[in-house]
Amino acid sequence: MYTSYYNLREEPFRLTSDPRFFHLAEPHAAALATLVEAVMRRKGFLLMTGPIGTGKTTVVHTALQILTERAATGHPISSAFILNPTLSREEFLEMILTEFEIPCTATSKPARLSALQRMLLETQRKGGTSLLLVDEAHLLTPELLEEIRLLSNADTYQEKLLQIVLCGQPELLGILGRPELRALRQRVASTCSLRPLSFPEVRAYIAERLHSAGFRGATPLFPTPVLEEIFRLTEGVPRLINLLCDACLALGCRAHRPVVDLNILQDAATEMGLNEKHVEPVVGQTSVVAGNGAGGRENAVICSALDLLVQAMKRRRTLVPEANQIRPDMSVKEQVAVTVNANHGKDPDGDQVIQTAVNVLIEAIKLRRSSTVEL
Repeated sequence: MYTSYYNLREEPFRLTSDPRFFHLAEPHAAALATLVEAVMRRKGFLLMTGPIGTGKTTVVHTALQILTERAATGHPISSAFILNPTLSREEFLEMILTEFEIPCTATSKPARLSALQRMLLETQRKGGTSLLLVDEAHLLTPELLEEIRLLSNADTYQEKLLQIVLCGQPELLGILGRPELRALRQRVASTCSLRPLSFPEVRAYIAERLHSAGFRGATPLFPTPVLEEIFRLTEGVPRLINLLCDACLALGCRAHRPVVDLNILQDAATEMGLNEKHVEPVVGQTSVVAGNGAGGRENAVICSALDLLVQAMKRRRTLVPEANQIRPDMSVKEQVAVTVNANHGKDPDGDQVIQTAVNVLIEAIKLRRSSTVEL
């Protein structure tokens, strides 16, 4: 195990969606802001796309934790997280009821839809939000997409009762472009997309993950020439960065190298079979949380509030050990809920920071909404 050799508390590049290791790079900050705002404003449909390995699931997990933290302050959230959407219509509806923890002994579709509608209305009556998250949404069949569209019809005169987030690879956009899905496409209120990281973002990404894992060394484990080669080999894709950096640390430990050098990197890249294609750093990207136009000030405040929230959650997870009630068989939302409930009240300073950041986030969203309406 290389963690002790490099004085790390844990492995920094594991392929999990742990929000403790979430890095708020520009594309991820934009997507997170769009997702959280869309849910808080009950806009209905949100679409998030991105190439393989760019961190879509991590963004969704982090948003769910932020919304769950907000729920602890009197804004309840009821969520259903569908990880594998390769289901029939009947199985999909059954999965939704299970995820929402809706008791329904009847197996007929009308009875199940009625139970779902009652839960949505009850959640809304309590001032809460119902959220359906569908990961790997590019695997949804046109029939299931139509079923989801019909579910989105649940609303009151004032707002949508069910917030729906479809998260998938870019081909999802092509699927939604089909003529028969025009009605669903018109319901999409917000969209966001992820991209690979630029070189400065890769440098910050690696440094932050190492720091979150406990690294406090004076000498960087990955010198600049190595970072440049990592960027070239991975093309800025976070999942590939994690795999390559993890392999480098494992090889470096076996070779007793206190710092990863280019030879170690090349050996790791060879083991992984990474290609030698050269890519230029990504520049000139725009973001929904950047810019100087209308709502620019609110966008900056939203970005700052989200950054404050993410850092506060990371700090709290470090200070307050994760609850031992968490089991591998738990769903994502169950793990998030257990962690939030276990830590809530044990870190008063963190509670105050999170509450303040949430309040700032809500006010900034309201202000941006007002400036948009004025336009």
